[in-house]
Formats: sequence, structure tokens, C-alpha cells
Amino acid sequence: MPDPTPQTPQQPAVDVLIVGGGPTGLTLACDLARRGVRTHVIEAADQLLPGSRGKSLQSRTLEAFDDLGVADALMAAGSPFPPMQTWRDGERQGEWQLIQPDPEAPVSRYPRPWLVPQWRTQDILRDRLLDLGGTLECGVRLTSLTQTDRHVTAEVTHSDGGRHLVSALYLVGADGSHSTVRESLGIAMKGEESGLRPAVVADVRVEGLDRDHWHIWPDPAGELLLCPLPGTNDFQLNAKITGEEFTATPETVRGLVAARTHLPSDAVTDVRWFSFYRPRTALAERFRQGRVFLAGDAAHVHPPGGGQGLNIGVQDAYNLGWKLGQVIDRHAPDTLLDSYEAERRAAAADTLDLSTRLYRAGRKPQDADEQARHRGRVCHLLSVHYRDSELSIDARERRAPTGFRAGDRVPDLPCVTTAGPCPSLFDLLRGPDFTLLAVNCAAPPEAAGLHTHQVTGGPLAQELGTGLFLVRPDHHIGLAADSPEHLGRYLAGVGLRGTGM
Repeated sequence: MPDPTPQTPQQPAVDVLIVGGGPTGLTLACDLARRGVRTHVIEAADQLLPGSRGKSLQSRTLEAFDDLGVADALMAAGSPFPPMQTWRDGERQGEWQLIQPDPEAPVSRYPRPWLVPQWRTQDILRDRLLDLGGTLECGVRLTSLTQTDRHVTAEVTHSDGGRHLVSALYLVGADGSHSTVRESLGIAMKGEESGLRPAVVADVRVEGLDRDHWHIWPDPAGELLLCPLPGTNDFQLNAKITGEEFTATPETVRGLVAARTHLPSDAVTDVRWFSFYRPRTALAERFRQGRVFLAGDAAHVHPPGGGQGLNIGVQDAYNLGWKLGQVIDRHAPDTLLDSYEAERRAAAADTLDLSTRLYRAGRKPQDADEQARHRGRVCHLLSVHYRDSELSIDARERRAPTGFRAGDRVPDLPCVTTAGPCPSLFDLLRGPDFTLLAVNCAAPPEAAGLHTHQVTGGPLAQELGTGLFLVRPDHHIGLAADSPEHLGRYLAGVGLRGTGM
């Protein structure tokens, strides 16, 4: 029998303990592990959660995954979204596109969303984490936590009943909408049910449908959709439910297919995973309490409209990772971590509103072109900015009112540097460090942990204009200045110090 008595923890066993092995927690763990930060992930379930769930990877998310070294694997595992196919009375009514790329969207090497089942995204992130030296334990749940001004102590319980204490410098709750971490902190979720209809999502195998389309059956009781999942023989089923009484089972999933499509119930040969959910919109009152942080669904919940949920959780992690790394590894002031809540809570609030509107709108073949253009404009996440953040300092005397500003995602454009032409700026930015771009001006001495490139021409120089642009590890412009006089103070605030500044 395992000893149920927790042991007294020693010095922090890890730098960061992450609670939750979904895409948010695994993304954060990968980002920290590549920085040499001792990182451990615990997942309450006995294995990473099954199901296709959040299957849409938006452009900005793919950029982050590219930086973390997993984009190639995800591109190989997925596919573009197939065209929608409308059915009525067993007859095909024509195909249409759910989303049209926005011609005015910021330039990205990933201009369209990518379809990957969430379980596959998790597997790829897990493998990357282990390659980087991070660790993951399934069947381990958080029981309670306490913290001091120096560390966090978490009591965890294993599936066999054994308990022990884990000490870490910081803890991150990425444990979903029913977050144990959030409840342990007593942080309230503020929001409302919004009157949104509940829905069923399931992974099913279906005979009698082609896999070249995302099939949709409009129905007064609620549309039903079947989307082929790349790399599998499965379809993801989505169906809105009318009424309050519904229990999701393989039988009721088959019944929905029989009731709302031209297919018989036995066309569903296997129901591999299913979930019933009641959408709501809610935002945590705060994302940080001392040495504990909330990310992903633990910090914000919203309907799946627009395929934003997994993606904004990944962006939470991509924002928090470099900040924790600078504080732990480079001794940046702890106040740097306050910017996580300031930046990501505002971004999450905007996404909650967008997702609710898109969920209400649904997918309507009669408005297909207009809806496709709208989704193309609002879903890619490339335009999210942190202009109002204390970390965004624009010290230029002159700047175009419509040009790039501190806080914006830097444009991924070709450029010419003193080392030669570069077809993509993000190739220069890849990695965990800050990058200083000296555009058509002299470059100051480098600081440790800072890459410097002197840009002498190309589309990037035309877009940014003359000046110094300090780019954060998450691709956002932290400082824009005409001269190095502001650089030293900024670098010190993020744990970097240059010479001769």
C-alpha cells in the first residue's frame, strides 16, 4: 500500500509546476524547457485527454508552434479545412467555403487555419516536451496548494492513492474550465450563460459519406455537422441540442445522426469519443495570485465559435513562457510577470465576445460568402496587439499614425541585413531570445541573450521605417526608438543588460 501521508518538501524540486496536460500546459512546458527551466507537468487523467475537441489551428498559433519546433509535424498531421457540403432531403445542395483568407491580413507563412485533431496536437507537443528534457506525469491530480513569497507547495494525489508534496518556484493552472488551481485560489469567474444552446461533439466513424467535404445538415432542431479528421478514419460530429434534457451516449449520438441526416443510425459504425457541453462566457477576475498563474480555459471559457479556444490558450502560454524564463533564468524583476495578466486578460475578453457572436451565427449556407469573408478577417489572431501594455514603449519622435507601433506583432516580411538577404523575418527571430532590429541605422553593442541584426533594406525596412526595434520572444515589438538611450533601461527591466548603453 502506498503511504498516503504527504512528505515534507525540500528545496523547490522544479522551477515551474504546470497543472494540466492539454495544449495550453504542454505549449508552456515546451517554451520553458527550451529555455533550460526545470518544468514538470501533471495531468489528472490517466492519459492525455482523447477527442478531436479544438481541431482548428489559427495562423498565429501556427507561428508560435513554428518557433517551438512543432509546426512541421502538425502540418504533416493535418490538412486545410475542406469545403462545406450542404445536404437537404438526402440530396447535395452545393459546396461552399467556411472561411476565406483575408487579403488585408498581416503577412504570415501560415495564411489559413489548419485542421488537426486536438489529441494529435497534444501528442506532438508531448513528444517535443520530452525531447527538450521536460517531464510529464499522468494520473496525478492537484489536491491543494500553498505559497510563500519564495515558492509554491502543491499536494498531489496519484491514481493509486499515494500522495506527496511538490515544491516549485511558480505554479501554472492550465487545468481547464473546472480548474482546481483556480478554486484553490478562490478566484471567481465572472460571466453569464448568454442563453446559448448546448451541443454535442463526438468522434465517430460513418459509412456512406465522402471525406472530401465538411458535411452540414440544416435542421430546425439544430444543424448537424460531420467533419473528416485528417490522418484518421473519423469524423468530428457537432450538433446543437434543443431542450434541457439530453444525455450523451453512443446511442443518442447515433439517434441524432438518424434524426437530422439522411443516414440511418447504423451508418455510425463507432462512437469513439463524445461530450455534451453547455456553452457559457466567463473570465477569471485575475490571472495571477502571487506565484500562481491561470492560463487557457482555467482563465477564460467561451463557446467554440470561430475555433478560438485552443488557440488563445496557446497564446496565453506563449506570452507567459518567456516572462517566466526571464525571471527564473535571467533574474528579471518579478514585476515583469504582472504584464501577463494585463496583456492576456484584455485579449481574452475580446475573444470571448467574438466567439459568442460566431457561435450564435452558426454556419449558414445562405450567407456563405459574407460569413466566410468575416471569419477570414476576425479569426486568424494575427492582429492581436499589446499597445496599451507597460512593456510597449514607443519612444520615436516621428511615426506614421497608421504604421507599426510598440505592442504590435512585428511583420513577417523579407528583409536585407548586413549578413545578406533573409526571405522571412521570423527565421531571424526563431528561438527563446530577444531580437534587436537596427533598421537603416547603426546597431548598438549587443547584450547577453539579445540577437542584433542591422536591416538595410527590403519590405521590412519599408514597413517599419528607420529606428531601433526590440522584438520580444513572442514576436511583439517591445520598444521602438530613434536612438539607444532608451534601450538600456528596457533591457534591464526584462533581465538583460547591454554594454555601453
